[in-house]
Amino acid sequence: MKLRIGSITFLLFLSSVAFPQATSRYLDKPLPQGWEEDTQIFQQVLPVDDQWWKAFQDPVLDSLISVAVKQNYSVRTAIERINMAKANLRMERGNFFPTIGLNAGWTRQQSSGNTSDLPQSTQHYYDASLNMNWELDLFGSIRNRVKAQKENFAASKEEYTGTMISLCAQVASAYINLRELQQELAVVQKNCASQEAVLKITEVRYNTGLVSKLDVAQAKSVFFSTKASIPQIESGINQYITTLAILLGTYPQEVRPALTAPGTLPDYMEPIGVGLPADLLLRRPDIRSAERSVNAQAALVGASKSDWLPQVFLKGSVGYAAKDLKDLTHHKSMTYEIAPALSWTLFKGTQLVNATKLAKAQLDEAINQFNQTVLTAVQETDNAMNAYRNSIKQIVALREVRNQGQETLTLSLELYKQGLTPFQNVLDAQRSLLSYENQLVQARGYSLLQLIAMYQALGGGWSGNLNN
Repeated sequence: MKLRIGSITFLLFLSSVAFPQATSRYLDKPLPQGWEEDTQIFQQVLPVDDQWWKAFQDPVLDSLISVAVKQNYSVRTAIERINMAKANLRMERGNFFPTIGLNAGWTRQQSSGNTSDLPQSTQHYYDASLNMNWELDLFGSIRNRVKAQKENFAASKEEYTGTMISLCAQVASAYINLRELQQELAVVQKNCASQEAVLKITEVRYNTGLVSKLDVAQAKSVFFSTKASIPQIESGINQYITTLAILLGTYPQEVRPALTAPGTLPDYMEPIGVGLPADLLLRRPDIRSAERSVNAQAALVGASKSDWLPQVFLKGSVGYAAKDLKDLTHHKSMTYEIAPALSWTLFKGTQLVNATKLAKAQLDEAINQFNQTVLTAVQETDNAMNAYRNSIKQIVALREVRNQGQETLTLSLELYKQGLTPFQNVLDAQRSLLSYENQLVQARGYSLLQLIAMYQALGGGWSGNLNN
């Protein structure tokens, strides 16, 4: 299947030269201006559609990914993490509002007659009151903690996107590995048929006294050796089917019928839009998540500094109290209290000092992790681009080797039939052709895997929005 550049969704969308590139204040070193791989295979543009697997034009792969993004348990876990982060954010926002409580009860109290000159007395009363306690966020402690939770919430959404990108790449990679093994099986079966035909030729020539029994024995050895490799390939096929089943969140029995029929490997050798290194800051969810984590830690540093300052509260209550229940709601029974309060911890051992030091250390750690994530992203992309470029060269070379191997086998077999060449040449040609064809299939599979790895490294593969 030959994919043309006009038939795929990877068209010119945004020129990285025409628009300013993203930057981050947390970067220790500026990103490179371009990639080390500067060939015609790669273009400094970004794709219109991040669903790169559609370029393979394989309905089976499309359906597998469609099911996986709905049923995969890692995706479900990522969604629950978003829900937890949202709950934490809303809990923290609740600190902006006052705490209101309702108290009601009946009290019977007796005083001692031996502690004062007053006679012993007993009294009882009913009371009900509405109480309020409101912390006024004058110094930003609550605001900073809310900001931290907001950034954590955003980071959880980026982690969800990263999970989706990774899942799509995993499904596509397992599918390509499956199709590669199925094609290897087809190659082995085809060579088995060819070798069996040669075996029959040697048996005929032996029965007519033209060759020795050694030729027959050698032909059988090559034939059965090739046939013996089939069970191992079939075992590998089964393993990738089970792998796909797990990624789809189901059992192998559910997906096996759709995958047992052999498929073909996409013949993809078209220019790829990769953009510039700076585009990774906007496209890679792990980088965006790491930056969100830095923002969260920076907010917590501000919150820890606010803990050094006083807390201002507004307390109050309104209610009723009366000796008789029937008088409880009478206007004369009304009570109220307004009590502004200030709490300032002047000394708490070294807790405040070390809490601030801890927050700053955690901030520095998050910044270092962010920079490491950026370096890793650039490295992964560079490596995948290099591997993909060299895989294309290998495929071109192996196609020529395969063609020459086929011609060598045809010529050696014709000469052998004429008695002009020893049978060993035929055997060598058979072994070589089988090896060349397997190498070509493996090279095509490897090239597609590197292409998938490159798209994953570029942060492509999932553009869907999660409404949270």
